[in-house]
Amino acid sequence: MEKILIIEDDISLRNILEKFLHKNKFEVITTDKGKAGLEIVTSQNIDFVLLDLRLPDSNGIDILQAIKKVHTHIPVIIMTFYDDVRSAVSAIKSGARDYLTKPINPEELLGLLKPATVVNKAAEIRKEEFVKGKSHLFAAVLEHASLVAPTTLSVLITGESGTGKEELAKYIHTNSLRKQKPFVTVDCGSISEELFGSEFFGHVKGSFTGAINDKPGLLESANGGTLFLDELGNLTYENQIKLLRVLQEKKVKRIGSIKEIELDIRLIAATNEEIVLSVQKEKFREDLYHRLNEFKIHVPALRDRKEDLKELIHYFIIKSNAEFNKHVKQLSENGLNALVQYAFPGNIRELKNIIRRAVLLAKSDFIDTDELSEEIFHTHTLSVDTVDLKSLQEQQEKETIIKALKKTGNNKSEAARILNIDRKTLYNKLKLYHLE
Repeated sequence: MEKILIIEDDISLRNILEKFLHKNKFEVITTDKGKAGLEIVTSQNIDFVLLDLRLPDSNGIDILQAIKKVHTHIPVIIMTFYDDVRSAVSAIKSGARDYLTKPINPEELLGLLKPATVVNKAAEIRKEEFVKGKSHLFAAVLEHASLVAPTTLSVLITGESGTGKEELAKYIHTNSLRKQKPFVTVDCGSISEELFGSEFFGHVKGSFTGAINDKPGLLESANGGTLFLDELGNLTYENQIKLLRVLQEKKVKRIGSIKEIELDIRLIAATNEEIVLSVQKEKFREDLYHRLNEFKIHVPALRDRKEDLKELIHYFIIKSNAEFNKHVKQLSENGLNALVQYAFPGNIRELKNIIRRAVLLAKSDFIDTDELSEEIFHTHTLSVDTVDLKSLQEQQEKETIIKALKKTGNNKSEAARILNIDRKTLYNKLKLYHLE
């Protein structure tokens, strides 16, 4: 039975939803506070969250982001009276599965919950088309991925932020002998020292304050399948030691338990940092690096595979049409030329956001330059005279970070959220660009 958490301060609506979901064979937990909801998500196995946008003790978007920071696999639906585009876009950008306005139509809600969609702790992979493109650089990446997929080798995927490392990891998994087993993603940069043990190893009821139920860890949830370690370079040295010990012994014990669980896991890790330098500086354990780097694949930046732009744009238009119930057919020639000239410091993730925004704003069945983000036209663009692409990207990245810091009043946590990177990555870039 799937377990749904309702975080809603309207007691009448909360009771209506609870009774309706019970009737449709869901287990339901309710609370009227955002912080209490976070504690429940951390301590129990929740399959779905219904979250009010306006709560007495917190903002629903903040709670959504806090949930997604650690529990990326849990789908969240935002509920609100405030039916405006700004709130919808903000919720979706922050990771909401969907957005419903009050009064909630129970059958509409059930339609979101029943078909597919409760994703369990195993973090099932969505059945989506993988955009292969036409560039020779990415063709080589896919060739290597296809070769290594059926093996048991651990894979280290490197590349800049936003290049699609997680999608490549999913591609490897779905073409492996473990494709029917779980694919579990963990953002290494989002798990604190205090939460590492509980999140990776799990815990038993009563093992510490707040442990009100038994909870399997990420390693146990990935058993038989693939564990994807994203942002590998952000693992603290102490956590590297704990993880390496478990991987070597191939056994795990939940916190508070004496029972050992045998592990059979395929490892894929990704990093946008030069991890070899971290190994040389003894910031990353060499033995763990070699354990994860049995086969290495580097994903090229979008600026180096412009042949794939048209296919990627078409794919994101289709996805955005479905998301926003729009009917956009294509990008205008002027719009395409503008994107071809753009350097994409945020790579494919940035392109996806640009197209989603453009589809949402489009007033007809095609996207023109008016719907494209201003930064495309107000930052340096590529040309045939461009020689140092790395310097160009670094300059754009530096300018974007400066804008984000200015917009947030130098609030680094908020700037990192806007830039869609973790705080450690932001601090590293501030040091790199002498912006401290």
